Amino acid sequence: MYQFFAPGGLLSRTHPAYEFRRGQLQMAQAVEQALEEKRHLIVEAGTGTGKTLAYLLPVIRSGKRVIISTGTKNLQEQLFYKDIPFLEQALFPNAEGKLNVCYMKGRNNYLCRKKLYDLTDEPVLSGLEEIEHYRAIAAWEKATQTGDRAELASLPEASALWHKLDARSDTCLGQKCSSWERCFITEMHRRALESDIIIVNHHLFFADLAIKQASEYAPDAGILPEVGTVIFDEAQELEDVAGSYFGVSVSNTRMDELCRDVEGSLQRNKLLSASISGALKSQRERSQLFFSLLPPGEGRFAFENRREFLEENGEEFMALQQSLLRLISELENLPSKPEEIFNFVRRAQELQVQLGFLMESEDRNTVFWIERRGGRGRGGAWNLFLQATPIDVAPILKTCLFDKLECAVLTSATLAVGGGFEYMRRRLGLEHVRELVLDSHFDYASQAMLYVPPDLPDPRTPQFAARASDRIRRLLEITRGRAFVLFTSYAQMNDIYQRLLGELEFPMLLQGDAPKSVLLEEFRLTPHSVLFGTSSLWQGVDVQGEQLSCVIIDRLPFAVPSDPIVAARVRAIDAECGNAFFQ
Repeated sequence: MYQFFAPGGLLSRTHPAYEFRRGQLQMAQAVEQALEEKRHLIVEAGTGTGKTLAYLLPVIRSGKRVIISTGTKNLQEQLFYKDIPFLEQALFPNAEGKLNVCYMKGRNNYLCRKKLYDLTDEPVLSGLEEIEHYRAIAAWEKATQTGDRAELASLPEASALWHKLDARSDTCLGQKCSSWERCFITEMHRRALESDIIIVNHHLFFADLAIKQASEYAPDAGILPEVGTVIFDEAQELEDVAGSYFGVSVSNTRMDELCRDVEGSLQRNKLLSASISGALKSQRERSQLFFSLLPPGEGRFAFENRREFLEENGEEFMALQQSLLRLISELENLPSKPEEIFNFVRRAQELQVQLGFLMESEDRNTVFWIERRGGRGRGGAWNLFLQATPIDVAPILKTCLFDKLECAVLTSATLAVGGGFEYMRRRLGLEHVRELVLDSHFDYASQAMLYVPPDLPDPRTPQFAARASDRIRRLLEITRGRAFVLFTSYAQMNDIYQRLLGELEFPMLLQGDAPKSVLLEEFRLTPHSVLFGTSSLWQGVDVQGEQLSCVIIDRLPFAVPSDPIVAARVRAIDAECGNAFFQ
């Protein structure tokens, strides 16, 4: 390790911006030791340590198959397109060796060929924009090797058509699909089985783990191969991401999509009878009524009065459950069913069981809550989500993850509490773990300036956007652009972007207009540009030099104390005589 990272070593001879960072060497040595001893390791390494190279080199030297899981796609792309090719060139300058590396995203990032072909046979598109998107996707499908939507630079991030065509597991027929051999998910799985390093993000990792747990680790469950070692970068997010995938969620949108998919399939296969049409009509009506009766409120809020709600609306709840059972029965009684009908039955059964859990379970380690999204724009329709999330994921992670792995390495710039990892160990169920805290090598006092405007109104008030826009404009004039302007909400981002459009002389880029990787590359290549973005650009983004000289944040993204999950975890910490503020 020393010969690679030290002054005069291989890294200094091959990296144009090399500088010796003692913390980087110490982290690499600790990771190598953890891999050799088959021990878990937690490393807090300050910004600028060079964490990715510090864990990649020991991983490559170990010769083991390893999954690297990141908090963001941005960091995934940095690892796959920048860091690993650099190491490959440095370690094998004459191409005498090659690293087998696979880059995997969540299924909704990939095109489902069967859905595209079904839509080709019977196009039902909304407006000129969707028709243009369809033509672009259909042409791209003939040439793409990966099916990854990030290749479609012209497709907006919020494209409604993509949601109808992505490879979500809900609608997947697996090996029984007519397009299985040419499926992009199948191909991704094959590449993963042949790879030594598999790069994923936390959402894909825990979605896969939850599927494997639910199927009791059936051999064909999930798409990630079995490994003994996992590196978790940006590990501060593990508790929240794991909680979301080991929880349960039922929404009016999920109910509507089931009905839409059943109806479309049966129409294509000429199996739509009057009795099934009646079952679908009943399902839609019962779902609409039930969700309209849920307690009022915007955003995320606790569903604390479930018992009282059921006493008052029990008939409507049972009617919705019965309508699901009726739909299941109608589908099961179809003669000579196409394969996708069995998938619809499974989806309806899952909805029925999960809705029962959400409304009737008394599990003490679960917080039950509601999220209401939308209500603005065209039609003003609300999307309502009934949610159940584990308060404490430690027992689940200990049993399903850490006890099964030889070595897990957790790293981030922000993991320790009070200089130690007791809180992190307890929240994640980690035992027998080595620990290391490394300071950042940056001299913040002389290399950075922090500015907090003392006179701006509360960001929640109507006056904030106008005042903040003016202040942002003045700051960007001082820095000559070269900035990220980051927001905690899309509404605030779009509002301030529109206010500054035409007011700034610098190129302005907006998250959502193109895939994030395309926007980031355009930002790097365009002098004095300004990128407006939300939470997914807060971390895992690497822009070197003066091209990024200023970062403006509308408000610090602390967890809201009234958030149902945060509040439930605070109560759990208080019940154990802990201090929720410091934890």
